[in-house]
Amino acid sequence: MARYCGRARRWSAIVRNALAISAASAFAALRPGSTLPPMPGLAALIDPDGLTLPWTGDAQPYGLVDLDRAPHSDAPLHLPPFPLLGIGDPTHPLASRLDALVELPVSLGAITQQIVAQPEAARVLVQLLRLIDGLAPAQALVAESLAYGLLQGSAGHARWLAAQMPAPMQSPGIIRVDRDGDRLSILIDRPDAHNAIDRDLRDGLRVAFDIAALDPDISHVSLRGAGRSFCTGADLSEFGTTRDPATAHDIRMQTLPAHALLRCADRLTVHVQGGCVGSGLEMAAFAGQITASADAWFHLPELAMGIIPGAGGCVSLSRRIGRQRAALMILSGKRINARTALGWGLVDTIMDD
Repeated sequence: MARYCGRARRWSAIVRNALAISAASAFAALRPGSTLPPMPGLAALIDPDGLTLPWTGDAQPYGLVDLDRAPHSDAPLHLPPFPLLGIGDPTHPLASRLDALVELPVSLGAITQQIVAQPEAARVLVQLLRLIDGLAPAQALVAESLAYGLLQGSAGHARWLAAQMPAPMQSPGIIRVDRDGDRLSILIDRPDAHNAIDRDLRDGLRVAFDIAALDPDISHVSLRGAGRSFCTGADLSEFGTTRDPATAHDIRMQTLPAHALLRCADRLTVHVQGGCVGSGLEMAAFAGQITASADAWFHLPELAMGIIPGAGGCVSLSRRIGRQRAALMILSGKRINARTALGWGLVDTIMDD
């Protein structure tokens, strides 16, 4: 125990002096000659200054900073290649430099459980969000697609695909586009499948947004979903149909609606009712104005699939609600309701239906 305490103090000194955290430095301070027994589950080594790293052998899924106890310093923070989470005082000078701050309705247990289950996807996500912070949206979309393609070929995504049961056949849908003077209305009309987006609907949305982007006489664009849900994301039956990541990236560069949506986003109004999930939320978050019904809820489930949002969500969410809350939603997979979405700025108004 004395040996462990001595090594923990030595690690504390490293962090206190440099405020630099990395898997290599943390393990270098603790592992040589250590006889520390394995720690189960999410047990962590707790540093006296409020900095913790979970002990999981050679893998380092996340780091945790207790902002109520961490020292104040303006020294550079060299972010590790894994998620660095914060709990406690959000006004701490270190808070804005972390990948996510844990806040309700997300719990620390929920987010760390997700990260431990899919650590590769979690690492790629936070590295991507750091990279695109301040990058032009069009360039950020390319970076997102490359990161998404990387994870399409990962073991974590392969495990998720192998566990899926064959999806039942769903009725086809259509993208309805209506022009009235300078106003263009777009409706996702596949209510029996909660407006899940298959290839045909994706291509229809790309055409609709191309029309809006290319016609300067269109001053207002609206997007809605038919039925009880706005959109429950990509049709799960089509996941894994393109297994080559390079081919899939090429397809996204040519067909992803977000590329056209960017060019008319300032004229776009979206109304959300019921479920707003995955790619549906990713597209909606680009809009200049989002209204929501009181029953609306928002969900990004991709991390549990071993991937990240790939329809523009890493770009749109981080710009609308900030990099840290975007990471919080994606890493935790937590559903948030309309009231939370309003407080975070994800929606602008809650409408009385």
